[in-house]
Amino acid sequence: MTSPTTPTATARSPRRPDWAGRNYSLLTAAAVVTNLGSQGALVAAAFAVLETGGDGGDVGLVAAARTLPLVLFLLIGGAVADRLPRHRVMVAANALNCLSQAAFAALVLTGDPRLWQMMLLAALGGTGQAFFGPAAEGMLMSSVSGEQAGRAFAVFRMAMQGAALGGAAVGGAMVAAIGPGWVLAADAAAFAVAGALRAFLDVGHIPPRAPGGGLLADLREGWREFSGRAWLWAVVVQFSIANAVVAAADAVYGPLVARDHLGGAGPWGLALGAFGAGTVAGAVLMTRWKPRRLLLAGTLCVFPLALPSAALAVPVPIGVLYVVMFVAGATIEVFGVSWMTALHQEIPEDKLSRVSAYDWFGSVALVPLATAAAGPAEEAFGRTAALWGCAGLVVLVTAAALCVPDVRNLRLRTTPVARGGTEHASADTERPVGGLG
Repeated sequence: MTSPTTPTATARSPRRPDWAGRNYSLLTAAAVVTNLGSQGALVAAAFAVLETGGDGGDVGLVAAARTLPLVLFLLIGGAVADRLPRHRVMVAANALNCLSQAAFAALVLTGDPRLWQMMLLAALGGTGQAFFGPAAEGMLMSSVSGEQAGRAFAVFRMAMQGAALGGAAVGGAMVAAIGPGWVLAADAAAFAVAGALRAFLDVGHIPPRAPGGGLLADLREGWREFSGRAWLWAVVVQFSIANAVVAAADAVYGPLVARDHLGGAGPWGLALGAFGAGTVAGAVLMTRWKPRRLLLAGTLCVFPLALPSAALAVPVPIGVLYVVMFVAGATIEVFGVSWMTALHQEIPEDKLSRVSAYDWFGSVALVPLATAAAGPAEEAFGRTAALWGCAGLVVLVTAAALCVPDVRNLRLRTTPVARGGTEHASADTERPVGGLG
């Protein structure tokens, strides 16, 4: 009989891959929980506005209220996350999101919510996201190392997008069956659970930050890292426009087209779920595929992001829309994994959150304007023309990004670079006895 401690038995025992350590596993579990709630809440918020008698302009104002504080506080959030323990920033942000969504849910369930109240609570949620996003991205990137980083990011995004798939589909069905208030309440509970998981993250592997010149000095240092890389700012400029018009199409025009032509919240939730299914498929592909020219492959895969806006402009039958959303989701996920891998290998660990904040800031800066302007644009040009404009802008800015040589030529490396002369530490490597933390 083979002893339980023999190599044979050990080989048969299930174990996580080397890159899936404790921090990585906690981050993945928390992201799954959060996305299950938040994707359904996006559908619920839009239909909460519509059920109170609001129109497309009101939906756009609530969406803009959520995004405006994200733009205002992102850079501060990035600097804070590179100074304070990132997991504490993440937990505090999750607590704020939990409270704001719980209040939003109570407002919808117990009374007649006013537009300004929904905008205020959406703004509190955006503020939490402004501090959470840079901290979370820096924490994730410091939790993996080596040549398997791309696979780790793909698996993380596959889990996250799979949860988004379920959350959007179930959320849309729940909105149709029991109303948006209960979906918002479920999102509040999801933030509470995710915050509890993130409280157990270990940041002892990250060396203490050297005393600096304060917040402004940190922001200037992050700007130098960001502006000194043409591939980085070129893609962020691309997505500042692409994200804005896609947000307008998804947050404002999509629910309106669904209400008028596709059958309401249920089918629209399934369409968002089809996009999520596509992202899962794209992430599965990226666990196997490692494109040598990271951003060339990724940016080429941004072109299909124009397809959903075009499909809504027609509008196509709901079955065709599902297919279009799936394709767009799959291809944009190729970009997403490639982008994370590029940041991981090129940006120093102690500047990850600040660079991530500049990335996020550029990527969402125009979203409040676009969502707020979506209603007036529909009145001025018509919904169909506005949606065709969204699709055309995605194609135009993506083609422009490919004109930048560094975007076409950035290559995958087997080890990270630009680490300031020190080896990139993984969040899941064992610390020596007596180490910090």
